[in-house]
Amino acid sequence: METMTPTMTPSMVPNNAHKDIPGNPSTATSSKQSLNDRSSGKPLRVLSEDDWQFWKHNGYIVVKQAVPRQQAERLANFLWEFEEKDPGNSDTWYAPPRAEMKMKELTNSGMVELYNHQYEWDNRQTQRVYDAFVDIWGTEKLWVTIDRANLNFPMRPGHEFNGFIHWDYDPETRPQNVQGVLALADQTDENMGGFQCIPELYRTYDTWKLTQPANRDRFKPDTTGFEFTKVKMETGDLLIFNSTQPHGIRPNLSNDKVRIAQYISMMPAEEDNESLRQWRITSWRDRIAPEGYAFPGDPRNWERNREKTAELSPLGRKLLGIDRWEG
Repeated sequence: METMTPTMTPSMVPNNAHKDIPGNPSTATSSKQSLNDRSSGKPLRVLSEDDWQFWKHNGYIVVKQAVPRQQAERLANFLWEFEEKDPGNSDTWYAPPRAEMKMKELTNSGMVELYNHQYEWDNRQTQRVYDAFVDIWGTEKLWVTIDRANLNFPMRPGHEFNGFIHWDYDPETRPQNVQGVLALADQTDENMGGFQCIPELYRTYDTWKLTQPANRDRFKPDTTGFEFTKVKMETGDLLIFNSTQPHGIRPNLSNDKVRIAQYISMMPAEEDNESLRQWRITSWRDRIAPEGYAFPGDPRNWERNREKTAELSPLGRKLLGIDRWEG
């Protein structure tokens, strides 16, 4: 194992702080490498040709059973424990937030400030998850995001969440990036919350923006006249979406169903960015959460104080950045 001495203050990723914009600072905001255009001729590993055409047209794709159901449910069960909530007692679901969310549209959305638990890493280093992102990027040399999970509860008086649509990256910058979410419970009822997006706006952005005021919020589109796509998923399914896709979490309008998910994405490794690589290693080893506009953290510091450093497979070590990709 190579030396893992951090070369930076662990709470700050240089030049990628995300202090006043959304997005996950554990990887770059945009890749120097473009998304896969299939020009290399490499065969797809997971996606079918129909999947590929759907991805190109709609800006998102669902990979069925990317993670075994039992493996996904294992993390879901731990999230309830970590949040000190009882899945069988809804009276425990609506405790006040532990920390203020600077990104107000995420208030009451159910974000779980857990980032480096073994069960999260087990999902990240699952071969089928990795292979799906290889298809999307067209390269094997990837880093995985260090991100959290979600428990989205049914709305109740005093616990309102109306959902949102936004971009994590200004689409005017043409980010080469994707994002992803893994279902940890069935989300086949569109009323129970979960991922929503607007493929029509994804496709027509260049003409749509000409109708918008120059001083518009680059991260929050006016969605008037657009139909939202409410993506249904089953436990273990992985959804990958283009970062230029307007997206968000829909409100949970069910009586008693809870949307449970883990955020997972990958992008080309930046192995020459040593400060970022060392931050990633420190985050994993010492169980340190990313900091930023959308990341309030856990004031209990339970992950850091109670959990062990996750064990990584040979693939996981490369996805983190401890071991370098060859060639």
